[in-house]
Amino acid sequence: MAWEFDVLHWFQSLHGPVQDAFFSFITHFGDAGLFWIIATALVLIFVKDKRVGLTAALALLLDLLICNICLKPMIARDRPFWIDTSVQLLVKPPTDYSFPSGHSAASFAAAVSFVQYNRKWGCAALVLATLIAISRLYLFIHFPTDVLVGIAVGILCGLLSGLLIREAYGRFTKEK
Repeated sequence: MAWEFDVLHWFQSLHGPVQDAFFSFITHFGDAGLFWIIATALVLIFVKDKRVGLTAALALLLDLLICNICLKPMIARDRPFWIDTSVQLLVKPPTDYSFPSGHSAASFAAAVSFVQYNRKWGCAALVLATLIAISRLYLFIHFPTDVLVGIAVGILCGLLSGLLIREAYGRFTKEK
């Protein structure tokens, strides 16, 4: 765990008014997955190819089940700011457990879902997902392994959802 605090303290050395404002703002795009849920709903409503929105919706659902319902309570890892109370937080402190990062997982689940169907949207979503993941370290909310595992879970949920939705669509269109 020492190396993880080394990484987090390195991020603390980067603080400044502009960075603090930027990462405090960007992290909220991952709050409760709400941005990604709204983006998914908009895609379902306005994009003709419904596979895009269905893939993202399934990926977010899988992510919720894996991260928030299974892993977080099972592993029950303390957050860095619970252990090192010397760091002043810039955002409201989360009250749930740290592992894995739900912000990172939901962000990458949706972004990977989008990139499978539209490179331009998907790349923009991946940039935002990456910034959200970095914000969790910068803000001293998660350990690096929380974020890395969250990213991995999100990527797997996005890929698996894409596979399942494409398979379902393939079967559905063959039956018609």
